[in-house]
Amino acid sequence: MSRGDAQRGEVGDTPRQPWLLTADDQPPMHRSVVLEVTARAVFPTMLLLSVQLLFAGHHHLGGGFAGGLVAGLAFVLRYVVGGSAELSAAVPVRPLALAGAGLATATTVAVIPVAFGDPVLTSASMALHPPVGGEIHISSNLALDVGVYLLVLGAVLDLLRTLGAGVHARKQEE
Repeated sequence: MSRGDAQRGEVGDTPRQPWLLTADDQPPMHRSVVLEVTARAVFPTMLLLSVQLLFAGHHHLGGGFAGGLVAGLAFVLRYVVGGSAELSAAVPVRPLALAGAGLATATTVAVIPVAFGDPVLTSASMALHPPVGGEIHISSNLALDVGVYLLVLGAVLDLLRTLGAGVHARKQEE
């Protein structure tokens, strides 16, 4: 174990933070073991599905919007299980920064063709020939879809934090 691991609180393969909040963090009346176990199994699967939708959007229906919505729903599930504290622990990036990065990426990719005398949103593609496997075709649409994915995910996370803050404030008033 390195000195840096010890400073961060990591010992061996033990994670720094638990995946879900412990029983001490939530009252027993507000916990559902079935929901927590299901969320542990479904969350990574939903994130993988969202990435698959992101990449499949170039040849089939889907793309950045659908992938971003599925990723957002995965975080909604995590919010339902653990509340706003769990969401904050799961997403260390501010949602508005994520949405801003997505908007900047999508806008930049949309406007770049104008510099070359082409119309806005003109697509370009190239083929890569890796030493293993077949030919891989990459389109500029992928960068646009990544921007839309980040924008939608940031908007969903910001909505969750905003609604969660209101619910939390209302609980403290009672």
